[in-house]
Amino acid sequence: MPEAGKPVYKRILLKLSGEALMGDDAYGINGAMLAGIVAEIRSVAELGVEIGVVIGGGNIFRGMAGASTGMDRATADYMGMLATVMNGMALSDALRQAGINSRVQSALSIEQVVEPYIRGKAIRYLEEGRIVVFAGGTGNPFFTTDTAAALRGSEIGAEIVLKATKVDGIYTADPKLDPQATRYTRISFDEAISRNLRIMDATAFALCRDQRLPINVFSIFKPGALKRVVAGEDEGTFVHV
Repeated sequence: MPEAGKPVYKRILLKLSGEALMGDDAYGINGAMLAGIVAEIRSVAELGVEIGVVIGGGNIFRGMAGASTGMDRATADYMGMLATVMNGMALSDALRQAGINSRVQSALSIEQVVEPYIRGKAIRYLEEGRIVVFAGGTGNPFFTTDTAAALRGSEIGAEIVLKATKVDGIYTADPKLDPQATRYTRISFDEAISRNLRIMDATAFALCRDQRLPINVFSIFKPGALKRVVAGEDEGTFVHV
């Protein structure tokens, strides 16, 4: 058993949805939510854990939903990638203000604003103790930021992908609709597939399974949850091979 409070992972990939930054707002970035996420990341970084973050863009792109009606899918996806760059910049700036070194790397080339994604450089930053925020998704339309998380996690040698959601794990049914629903503590990839549990999109899920890269689904809204996951405590749901 690991010592209480001590990390069981040296390098992690945190997947943050854009919606995690919204709070109760309809769209955009809620300052209190951003500060809370930075505090969670800081608590883990102080343990010496190397942290990569893949961030979504739904909170910003949601504000453009009306304009995107009938839009070509590839065009809409590229707009979503730009939204992730905005979120990445906001997160990096908030980390900087909290005294935490970070770098944003984008799969899209916007060198006046953020660095291009270079695997070797990202790994060096992690080894130096910097948070690396991966924006721009995979750089390709038709792929989600879940897939980007699985891809970047595999590339940088992360030991686990931590998917931060609004729910504190994976349940047998929707806990909002079924009070009898129970949380899975652990579940295998194969069992999750057989039970049709939609943990990530199919491409991301298959990549994690094939790379033997475990996933932990937890709530980013529970104070201290990220630190407990990294310490190997019973927090969220652990998905394994």
